Amino acid sequence: MLTLGISGHFDLLPALYRTYMHDAAACLVADGELVAAVEEERFNRIKKTNKFPAGAIRACLELAGAEPRDIDAVGYYFDQDLVDLGLRNFQVATPAQPVRFGRELLLDRLRTEFDWDIASDQVMFTRHHVAHAWSSFARSGMSDALVVVMDGRGENTSTTIFLAGSGEMRALKSYSVPQSLGLLYQDAIGHVGYGFGDEYKVMGLAPYGDPATYREQFRSLYTLLPDGDYEMIPSLPDINPTVAPFYANGFAARRAGEPVTQEHKDFAAGLQETLEILAMHVLAHWARQTGTTRLCFTGGVAHNSSLNGLILRSGLFEEVFVHPSSHDAGAAEGAAIVAAQRLGEPHTRVARLAGASLGPDLGAPDEVERELRAWSGIVDVERPADIVGATAELLAGGAVVGWAHGRSEFGPRALGNRSILADARPAENRDRINAMVKKREGFRPFAPAVTPEAAAIYFDLTDTKADHGFMSFVVRVHEDRRAELGAVTHIDGTARVQVVSPEANARFHRLITRFGELTGTPVLLNTSFNNNAEPIVQSVHDVLTGYLTTEIDVLVVEDFLVRRREPVARALDDLVLTFRPVTRLRKDWRPGDEVSGEIYLDYSFGPSATVSPAVFDLLAAADGTATVATLAGRLTDEVRDELVALWQRRFFVLAPKA
Repeated sequence: MLTLGISGHFDLLPALYRTYMHDAAACLVADGELVAAVEEERFNRIKKTNKFPAGAIRACLELAGAEPRDIDAVGYYFDQDLVDLGLRNFQVATPAQPVRFGRELLLDRLRTEFDWDIASDQVMFTRHHVAHAWSSFARSGMSDALVVVMDGRGENTSTTIFLAGSGEMRALKSYSVPQSLGLLYQDAIGHVGYGFGDEYKVMGLAPYGDPATYREQFRSLYTLLPDGDYEMIPSLPDINPTVAPFYANGFAARRAGEPVTQEHKDFAAGLQETLEILAMHVLAHWARQTGTTRLCFTGGVAHNSSLNGLILRSGLFEEVFVHPSSHDAGAAEGAAIVAAQRLGEPHTRVARLAGASLGPDLGAPDEVERELRAWSGIVDVERPADIVGATAELLAGGAVVGWAHGRSEFGPRALGNRSILADARPAENRDRINAMVKKREGFRPFAPAVTPEAAAIYFDLTDTKADHGFMSFVVRVHEDRRAELGAVTHIDGTARVQVVSPEANARFHRLITRFGELTGTPVLLNTSFNNNAEPIVQSVHDVLTGYLTTEIDVLVVEDFLVRRREPVARALDDLVLTFRPVTRLRKDWRPGDEVSGEIYLDYSFGPSATVSPAVFDLLAAADGTATVATLAGRLTDEVRDELVALWQRRFFVLAPKA
């Protein structure tokens, strides 16, 4: 049986608010096995997008060699009543919107995008936490487990406790939306200048602070109750519940881009401690209550790898599994599993998920080479006899390497197929990559990737059995190894480790092994291949764009080594400028002011930038076929630099002329 699961919305509104039905994705499940899975952001290049996952669906079908008519059912990751209630809410708020509901819209999107007239009864809506629970348990390899879903919210719940086994998923307890730990964290991070999708940044900031500084304020937000229950302080209508205690305290809130002070670090530490206290209160009770020794932990909160490390160290469970895509993209997979169950195919136990390489690859070798050589005006391309050995030598020599091969990873973390790699030893590599590639705050940590043979030498993986292949757990670096791993050891002596087995990723394992032979340290710094303006790269074009708009030293794409020929700004002339589907231009006039030009991306919280008259005119003339030189007539250094800066922020696409 072949079932398709999807998350995301229906493109009803051009700028649907970014927190609504986010993490659009598609997953294809064949007879219980996850055969393809990818997030829509990899195609439309919008982080955590909530747009309909047409590109992801298309990719999954291609990976499976399937046609729409081969699909037995389509599962959606929320209950139909909740979907329709949300749509009615839009209609009430914006009366110009047509009155249409979830099933009709979903059928319409499939028909429009794929000429697919699927029967209405083949579309099946699933309660959100049930979808999350099945995606985790089905990939855990476990025969039975306590399954805990903890996120912002499902339909009317924020945490659900399940007991799974014998092909069943039985709900034991639900926690209400006002008790949401995901929303608590999301609401609170605005005090330190962050917003939706930035929770992991605040988690990384927390070890720099002292949780005692604001412990009183955070403890005023909740009351622990018996039997794993708790109450959250009720909020005033339309008032963030975390505002009152910090407003009364006179806390100096940080705005985006402002310096991070010690007070902000202490706030992050207090918030992380609060999450851990409440989450462990719930988990400890249900571990005792059920006597279960195995845990599947999922939902958006399960991407808090510091909390996950605490779960391992607590000894509450003998075994813990965290799905590499525990956020809402992974719920699409659970929706596909539930759809198959409703058609009479109950899920049977399968082997634990070994790797997350479930998305599209980069193409056949001749296709990859052809695309790379199309950029020969800017880059040199060579094919070493041993690409792994050549890359290991570059890394040992101090190079920062963009590394892309095979199928892309499912989930928010690059695990060695779409990665930026460097030597994990010099502490300055952390600051160097944060500044020159990621353009992000210097406190942000990087993950170490290590071979299984060496993992225990460097890291305390605890006695709790867990799959460390997905960067899901923050563990302690052995004290005598922390100085050796200066680039990946966080300030508190921990690291979000990735243990790379040859079964999960043979090429990446060979690379780390060879690097270890050259240096004596079989550990690499691994971070996702993207800059601060985009999701992780997917295609050869994305990879080249990422390389050319950062200061990565050298690029490795499959078996090819790629280097810049000259500064990118001097090589724009022969590239064709094309707008993204969401790119917009406008001129703004205000009384007493000059007319200013602006470029922006038309989605919720999309970026914008003021542009000079010369660049605005150039952009306005772009037709998708003319080169930059043709559009400009004469390229000054100022125009070149401005175009490169806009390209770095992904306002448009540049590519060689076809």
